[in-house]
Amino acid sequence: MRFVIVGAGRVGLRTARAVRESGHDVIIVEQDVEKAERAREDDFEVTEGDGALEGTLEAAGIEDADALGALTGDLNTNFAACTIANHFGCRTVMRIDEDYREDIYRTYVDEVDEVIYPERLGAIVAKNALVGGNIRAIADIEQNLQLVEFTINDTAPMHGYSLSELELPGKATLLAIGTNGEALRVPTPDDTLDAGTQLVILSDSENMDNVRSIIVGEDTTTARGGA
Repeated sequence: MRFVIVGAGRVGLRTARAVRESGHDVIIVEQDVEKAERAREDDFEVTEGDGALEGTLEAAGIEDADALGALTGDLNTNFAACTIANHFGCRTVMRIDEDYREDIYRTYVDEVDEVIYPERLGAIVAKNALVGGNIRAIADIEQNLQLVEFTINDTAPMHGYSLSELELPGKATLLAIGTNGEALRVPTPDDTLDAGTQLVILSDSENMDNVRSIIVGEDTTTARGGA
């Protein structure tokens, strides 16, 4: 797949590296000369120019791109880039730095497929590092939807049970299962929740405490790291 990343700042460059490491083609759009040169030194193809202009994005090959990430620190630039990319049929991801605007863009703006708020993701990483334990927040998908990994230990309420016996509250959904650091996979009803089993669950924030209680219990050494 081919991706256009608008912005070679901290967020844009790190995202570009992660996408490239997954085996995809990436081209970066950046109007700051020093940032553009830094991206080239990292072996990225760079189109210099204003990402809010259609001509710049056309020069970057937007017509052949699968998706565009508008990841600059300027909201107006990001929105303009997404609007143009949407016209070319690209999937669009827009960075915002003011979380109070997130609901507006998610609800009313058709040109933007996904809105990301890097500061929130940074807070998740910091929380995981501080708290530790058997619960690891992976991402806030949006304000009221979270992706969390739980690890079963010997004292967990579900230890020794099979997945067919696990009943999650509300609309919580089990997405993946793994054991002792092995690659995550699609769960089956016959899987057993032995010590060291990881469960990746998607749930609304209101139900996450109930999910935590069912899977790992209320012990303070394991229950602090969730939502």
